[in-house]
Amino acid sequence: MLSMTSDYFQSVGDPQPYLKRIAEAGFTHVHWCHEWNTDRFYSEEEISQIEGWFKEYRLKLLNLHGSHGQEKLWVSHDENRRQAGIELVQNRIQMTARLGGEVIIMHIPSTDPLETRPGWLTQIRKSLADIEPFARKHAVHVALENMTRDDFEMLGTLLAEYDPSFLGLCYDSGHANMGGEGIKGLERLKERLIAIHLHDNDGTSDQHKIPFTGTVDWDNLARIIASSTYQGCVNLEVLIRQTGIADEAEFLRQAYQAGERLSRMISRD
Repeated sequence: MLSMTSDYFQSVGDPQPYLKRIAEAGFTHVHWCHEWNTDRFYSEEEISQIEGWFKEYRLKLLNLHGSHGQEKLWVSHDENRRQAGIELVQNRIQMTARLGGEVIIMHIPSTDPLETRPGWLTQIRKSLADIEPFARKHAVHVALENMTRDDFEMLGTLLAEYDPSFLGLCYDSGHANMGGEGIKGLERLKERLIAIHLHDNDGTSDQHKIPFTGTVDWDNLARIIASSTYQGCVNLEVLIRQTGIADEAEFLRQAYQAGERLSRMISRD
């Protein structure tokens, strides 16, 4: 089993052609990442249509990237924007449950400079309190994702405050490769790992390249994932525009091969 992000080509517009190509390339699961950074609400009719595409292409939802909206922001210091952001997250939780998923992944704010951390922690806690009853009602877990800054201390603080039946960690290998504690943070928090975003870069920017084409320490990462609480399949969050590969089918073929290699490494470990 392997999972591919739905937005490997683009994150807005009609997702149907990309779901079809993901299935044709051999992937069994999808990480839904369309509209992840917009204010779009999915209607019941739209979710039903997506559900139909999943059935047609024999795909399953692995997890869903919750919306980090532009105006509707779940951790905004502006209360009106925050409340609108909560409604947007609830929309994605409903969508996740409807499509058979169990995890929604949320970005946390950048804590650079560090003086902003206490304020952001307050907002995150306030919003998690609003989200938790809704998420539990729909049997959906929330995974907080490490970002490009050294934020594992804040992630560790939050995970210690909430039960694993509600809150877990999404590890993003590309973000972790861009300085800070990176993979050491995952080693400390691996007992809370419930989602993975696997992609590569050269350490200078968030490039979302195919694994084994950058500087991520995949041997070490595979070892940690194998010893963690993560139960899902390998999930690739790779983007074609960052690879230099012009042909879509060839990009998906190479991504699939990299995913198979990672799966073997994790299983062997």
